[in-house]
Amino acid sequence: MSKSRATISLHRRILPLVVLPALVLAGCAPTPAPAPTSTPGTSTPGSTEASSGSAHTAAPSPSPSRSQATSPAPSSRPTSAPAQSAAEKTLASLSLEERIGQVLMVGVPATGSSAADRSLIADRELGNFFLKGRSSAGNKATAAVVERVEATISKALSVDVDAFVATDQEGGAVQVLKGSGFSSLPAALTQGGWAAGTLRERAADWGKELAAAGVNVNLAPVADTVPSASFAPSNAPIGYWKREYGYDPRTVSAASRAFSAGMLEAGVDPVIKHFPGLGRVTKNTDTARNVTDTQTTRDDAYLKPFRDGIASGNDWVMVSNAYYTKIDAKNIAPFSSTIMRGMLREDLGFNGIIVSDDMCDAAQLGPWGLGTRAVRFFAAGGTMLLCVNAGNMPAIAGALHAKASKDPAFARIIDAAALRVLRVKEER
Repeated sequence: MSKSRATISLHRRILPLVVLPALVLAGCAPTPAPAPTSTPGTSTPGSTEASSGSAHTAAPSPSPSRSQATSPAPSSRPTSAPAQSAAEKTLASLSLEERIGQVLMVGVPATGSSAADRSLIADRELGNFFLKGRSSAGNKATAAVVERVEATISKALSVDVDAFVATDQEGGAVQVLKGSGFSSLPAALTQGGWAAGTLRERAADWGKELAAAGVNVNLAPVADTVPSASFAPSNAPIGYWKREYGYDPRTVSAASRAFSAGMLEAGVDPVIKHFPGLGRVTKNTDTARNVTDTQTTRDDAYLKPFRDGIASGNDWVMVSNAYYTKIDAKNIAPFSSTIMRGMLREDLGFNGIIVSDDMCDAAQLGPWGLGTRAVRFFAAGGTMLLCVNAGNMPAIAGALHAKASKDPAFARIIDAAALRVLRVKEER
């Protein structure tokens, strides 16, 4: 069957960076630790993605400004409608299945996708994927892995839209890609001890290695602040693995911005994580339930690395899977409109992609079915859902399709999220 294709144009934005003479040590963690469970409250969307006040919203019908509304029209000649952007035109040409595919990111092994993986991607018309696990095969082999999945996506979609290809290349215990052509990255705690200019230069080199392999999104840097070196071993998701850049928000902010700027320089989108912070918890949402932060507030000083990263122009923020009792005690962060719409969109003015942490295999999500997780994440203001376990993606995509097919308001939420994704792709 012949397919009409609309191409998304690309360009790269460089993050501005205030270079500090030196940074304090920091750290970052790789695999999950335990978390507790609690009875969730149901998040009622107070507004849709499209009403979040972001520049990346669904194409609105033009409305007159206050001055236009109170002044007579200068002429009776009809005015032309504003021209559609490339992203808006692409969205209009996508089917509902393809729109859903643009707001999902599926995990495939970094060592190579299976025929079943590629069949699933094609059948569900998924538009983004994550290289998971560990690979020591090197740069060229990784590029071949990426190209094979990209070819599957290109063939399946009716519109020519580039895929977001992500991985976890933080450093230390969290480095998915190794081997010939990939540097060995030290832990973030070590990186945080370098001068900002040095970290930016090295991150740019690491980013070039990823770009050469076809990776255009790095789920790093970690912007979580661990309170102290003495607490770090008890902080299962971050400090235990030395994933933190340091022990105060200023140090973490400077280092995470330097890392982000280097990645952007190389053409790779950085993802600041895990909003609003995992540095104060003791359990890991990947391996435990009821992981709860009882300290972080809506205007907390520990939000500085996220606030500064957003102000610098980051297009991606990952939301954590924890509970935050002083912000929204009833809902985990990916189900919390207060955290995603209220804090990220309204308080911090974030206009980019709010991506989830893994919502398929994380123990913290155990109390909810796969379909419920997906619907609640988008209803609360999320933009892209990460599901590392490809086998669970049919249930995720199916639930979103069923809900959007019968609920026009939810369909508009999916449209707004898809448009936000397309606009970030257009801006690359």
